[in-house]
Amino acid sequence: MYTFREGLFWGFRDKQALYFLMACFFKTKRKRFLGQMCELNFFEKCYQVAKQIPFGRVTSYGAIAKYLGTARSARMVGWAMNASHRNKDIPAHRVVNRKGLLTGKHHFQGAHLMQQLLESEGIFVVDNQIQNFQEIFWDPSEELQRG
Repeated sequence: MYTFREGLFWGFRDKQALYFLMACFFKTKRKRFLGQMCELNFFEKCYQVAKQIPFGRVTSYGAIAKYLGTARSARMVGWAMNASHRNKDIPAHRVVNRKGLLTGKHHFQGAHLMQQLLESEGIFVVDNQIQNFQEIFWDPSEELQRG
């Protein structure tokens, strides 16, 4: 069994990501288990941020995680975006990796749906890479005020 000192614990690099996953899996009623994420679960908080990404802009998994105060939980944001496909109100196609790559595209129906949705918003994509990524990047930490 791995310990946190060895760097990984069940494949997780930080305790917080593991705690979020365990809380979602066990649906614990003990809300203090999540620390600062006690009112809503982590996925719902990701969805709230994603819904605020403007048309024609994109953000990264890590930027959402950083805004939520869990900077090392970008993978958890990815899981949230993957789980959001049943809810059409969440623009998961606007969330990409930190380099502007469409790493979540295989979770969409159809081989090129994520790219098509981005291109319909005027975003140029070549070889699964957003071309003007720095110009259209939307940073929730700068654009939203924590309330």
